[in-house]
Amino acid sequence: MASPANGKREITDGDTRYDLSSILFSSNRDYLIRNNGDQVKADSLNGKIVGLYFSASWCGPCQRFTPNLVEVYNELLQANKFETVFVSGDEDNESFDAYFSKMPWLAIPFSDSETRERLDELFAVSGIPHLVILDQNGKVLTSEGVEVIQEHGAEGYPFSSEQIEKLKKQEEEARRNQSLKSLLVSRARDYVIMADGKKVPVVELEGKIVGLYFVLATFNGCLAFNPKLIEVYKSLREKGENFEIVMVPLDDDEASFKEKFENMPWFSLPLKDKCCAKLVRYFELESLPTLAVIGPDGKTLHSNVVEAIEEHGVKAYPFTPEKFVELEEIEKARREAQTLESILVSEDSDFVIGKDGIKIPVSDLVGKTVLLYFSAHWCPPCRAFLPALMEAYHKINENGNVLEVVFISSDRDQTSFNEFFSKMPWLALPFGDKRKESLSRTFKVRGIPMVVTIGPNGKTVSTEARELIMCHGAEAYPFTSERLKEIEASYEKMAESWPKKVKYPVHDHELILTKHQFFNCDGCGEEGRVWSYYCEDCDFDLHPKCALDEDSKEMKGEDEGKESVGEEKGPGEGWICDGEMCYRD
Repeated sequence: MASPANGKREITDGDTRYDLSSILFSSNRDYLIRNNGDQVKADSLNGKIVGLYFSASWCGPCQRFTPNLVEVYNELLQANKFETVFVSGDEDNESFDAYFSKMPWLAIPFSDSETRERLDELFAVSGIPHLVILDQNGKVLTSEGVEVIQEHGAEGYPFSSEQIEKLKKQEEEARRNQSLKSLLVSRARDYVIMADGKKVPVVELEGKIVGLYFVLATFNGCLAFNPKLIEVYKSLREKGENFEIVMVPLDDDEASFKEKFENMPWFSLPLKDKCCAKLVRYFELESLPTLAVIGPDGKTLHSNVVEAIEEHGVKAYPFTPEKFVELEEIEKARREAQTLESILVSEDSDFVIGKDGIKIPVSDLVGKTVLLYFSAHWCPPCRAFLPALMEAYHKINENGNVLEVVFISSDRDQTSFNEFFSKMPWLALPFGDKRKESLSRTFKVRGIPMVVTIGPNGKTVSTEARELIMCHGAEAYPFTSERLKEIEASYEKMAESWPKKVKYPVHDHELILTKHQFFNCDGCGEEGRVWSYYCEDCDFDLHPKCALDEDSKEMKGEDEGKESVGEEKGPGEGWICDGEMCYRD
């Protein structure tokens, strides 16, 4: 019986199976291609599990995932039971050829755009990279092949739900019976390495406290933390403590890894060892640097002690729950005793600077609300936020309040600092001032711009003043929780008379009155905040004014459906990338 035109037939148990000869080939083409130009006939797929790999050279997440898939493909190659077919989303043949040259599998010819588009539609591909895996009979094993490959690699084969469930149970069992060996030893390796290449058996580390140091050699955060960690490590070793560190390198570049590792006094896993990716998943890595600590019994003491080491150094050792309770008591006492002078005055510096380098004693700021503004000229979000902060600063002081701002720079040179500070109407720490490091630790500055509010009594009011200013402007002053409650109450009152739901002439669905901090109005195109009439299904926002204004509705209705003409699409246009996936716009 001939297969349907869409290449699938319904099975009585409700499963959908695809006829590969129908969906991968056409009346004009009965072959797939390799990157050397060889043509491969349809029968080469018989009896194999087949992955349909939707990808494109312009897609960053695809470029990062493809090497993982190549590694898995090559591991399974000898068994000759798994094949992959590249379904390109490239814009031109040259890009296709360059990207396909890195792939050891088959592909739909770039010239057959009709088949590629049909496959996109058939498998509802809304984002790439996307990997659909079919069994020997054309039944979909998984549409989440990318996630399966990333989590399980070749061990996921044959990629059935039963195999994935089996692996998950094994992982759960491994967590229950965690040991240093289960974390660091693989079938191919039972050792860690030293900077000189010497191999040290993992068994020699058992019974010790071991830090697993997740690091990217060229990442600024890791580079900044390395000296502190080296200092703590050497100090503990000199005291005779049973403490070791094993680096988990996440680099792609071997030269960068070797250059940094040769200056490290601890052990490492080999670069690109499969165990590195496994540990990233196992510890659900969220940030770099991360130092997970394993106790003498092989169990996890703490998932990340970087912050504790930055703040307390060797005093954070041995990183036990009891030690962290002790450290929290120290932190609590320090917060309660905090004054403006205790955080801004050091042994040799008791001033901030104004224009032309004029020194202003910190004592002159006591009793005022002070914003500590962590920022830098090289940082685009910092430059974008500066006008909003300046507007709020002027409005707050014009209203008879007393607000001071102290700029704490992360600029790379004096010239950049001077240029950025010259645009600011407030005070600053001098460029390169050592107090910046202690302030960054105290307020756990992980990104900029960041604005910390210190109240008139010298206590910390908020570490999220930037977000408050962006959302509420000068109205957020004095940035207390009480003031935020007042603002929220005023917003609720504002919307009391508005309908909870509206219909908009050119939108099919009902719009619901919804709180949104920021949005772009799909009616007038302007930015909005606080209240929106929103359609969740379509991610469609309207200002209340646009939703309730009949004139605006009619104007929108007249313009709806008009399309720009004469514009050429560039590579990847019509897609949005979020770093992990590229989605259709």
